[in-house]
Order: sequence, then structure tokens, then C-alpha cells
Amino acid sequence: MEKQIEISNVTLNYTVEGEGRPVVLMHGWGCNLTTVASINNLLTPGFRVYNIDFPGFGKSTEPTTVWGVDDYAVMMEEFMRREGIVDPILIGHSFGGRVAIVLGSRNKIHKIILVDAAGVKPRRSLRYYLKVYSYKAVRHTLPLLVGRSRAEDLLNRYRKKVGSSDYSNASPRMRQIMSRVVNEDLCHLMPNIACPTLLIWGALDTATPVSDARKIERLIPDAGLVVFEGVGHYSFLENPLQFAAVVNSFLEKDKRKQ
Repeated sequence: MEKQIEISNVTLNYTVEGEGRPVVLMHGWGCNLTTVASINNLLTPGFRVYNIDFPGFGKSTEPTTVWGVDDYAVMMEEFMRREGIVDPILIGHSFGGRVAIVLGSRNKIHKIILVDAAGVKPRRSLRYYLKVYSYKAVRHTLPLLVGRSRAEDLLNRYRKKVGSSDYSNASPRMRQIMSRVVNEDLCHLMPNIACPTLLIWGALDTATPVSDARKIERLIPDAGLVVFEGVGHYSFLENPLQFAAVVNSFLEKDKRKQ
């Protein structure tokens, strides 16, 4: 059943299906609740699954200010409070993994599944820094040469040309939010996660590489990593059978008895 609720000045869209222990399912950046529908369908026979459209995605409205990861986590805490969700299982893909890490570091969570999750600040190459600082220099000098309006138009075209598809397709505010959250390093929070945590990763993931997964595994006290060979950032879609087998094994004791 699809529902909406007003929280933190946004309309949050979500679905809730099934009965049993609550599972909160959180999608990645640039996606929506339909992206993780296969995980939702996998779990509804044994769990009560809440599948969220994060603010700015799907049918949820955008934040009214430039949010960081903590703002998304605060909103999710209020959502769980209002829905009466206690001691849930959290499942987060990519950006959803970021939010799960924050929630798990300061709330009573039963279990966490991180799927190709973000949260480790990426290492930057010299080429990256040269591009960033060159852009900043142009951004400050271009308005003096061509005027503020023309400069903004040229800079937007440049950002769309060199930026990721997620960045290019986003609204101005969601671009600002993406720029903020992608640079947030959550490693300092990971040791505070006290519940069993399963990491599922694609060996060919270039967005959040396996080296990130191994670091997360070291930092979360009760974490275990499963790597799927031959798949990338959407491991749950690229290898659904193995994904289902691993998740079912991890959650077997938590399922509602039929």
C-alpha cells in the first residue's frame, strides 16, 4: 500500500507491505522505491517492509534546504517514531547505506544489511583536485569577464558536461545536496554500530569499490562481507538469486512463522 506522510517540511512517499518484524528499505541516490522493489518482494512474505522514497526522489518532495546525511537520518528517525517502528532491520543500497550507517550508530537496530553502500570518503586523484581548483578559479573570474548571468549559464553547461549523470539530471537544490553528502565520511560512526551487519558487494563496483567494503567490515564490530563476482554497483539486481540466498540465510531466524 502506497502512503504519504509530512515530515521535516517534505511529503514522504512510501509503501508498507507484509507482516512481521519491521524492515526499513532505503534506495540509492538517483533512484526511488521501485529500484529496490525486488528486495521488497523478497522480504514481504516474512516481514513488514517499509520501502521509502527519499526526499527529492520518486514521489517524495524535495527538502526545502540543503540537507546532509544527518538530516535524512533525522527524518527517518521521526518516520520510524510516527510509524511505531521499534528495533527494525535496516537495508540500504548506496546512499541508503549512508543513512543506515548513521541510524545504526545511534539507535537500537536489530540488524543492518549494507548493499554496495556509500559512507567512505573517496580517495581523490591529482587530476580530480586540478579539475576542482581550476573550476573554482574560473567560477570566481568568469563573472568579471562576461557578467554574472552569462557566467552562471556557462558554468551550468560545464557542470552538466563533466559531472556524473546523477548530478546532471538533478535539480539545482538536489545538486547542492549531492555535493554535500558525497563528501561526508562516516567512518567515525561505524564502530558505534552494535548490531549484526551484513555487507553485500559487487566485485566490479566502481562507485563504491570493494576496498570501501573491506574498510567498513573492519570498522563495524559485528560485520561480515559477501562479495559477488562479475557484478557491479547494483549487485542485488545483477545477481538476484545469490542475493536472495545470502539475505534469506542472514534473516532466517527473524522471519514471521507462516
